[in-house]
Amino acid sequence: MSGNRQSIDAYSSETKSLALCLFEFMAKAVGAKPESLLGIFEEQPRGLRMTYYPPCLQSDKVMGISPHSDVVGLTLLLQVNDVQGLQIKKDGKWLSVDAPNGAFIVNIGDTLEVPTEN
Repeated sequence: MSGNRQSIDAYSSETKSLALCLFEFMAKAVGAKPESLLGIFEEQPRGLRMTYYPPCLQSDKVMGISPHSDVVGLTLLLQVNDVQGLQIKKDGKWLSVDAPNGAFIVNIGDTLEVPTEN
């Protein structure tokens, strides 16, 4: 197995462990049994996308991912440099997310939005 493949497999395994831990905490926070979320998401397929944005002095020339919502349960984003650009839409306004290098940003996807609404 190549070094890249081993690294990606290890990263995928660790992020799966992190996601399952987060599902457990979220279930407990809303008074549900952790198995309720773990049972839904534990064996679901996972995707991995690597998007690298190098520093660019001309921000009007930068092309990123188009505005979207995440249809999954959780999205884990790893900030790997000082290039900022992630935004969230809240109350109809786009707000920048200022994430420190090495931080994981956790987005709750559409799949969890419905069951947790009041």
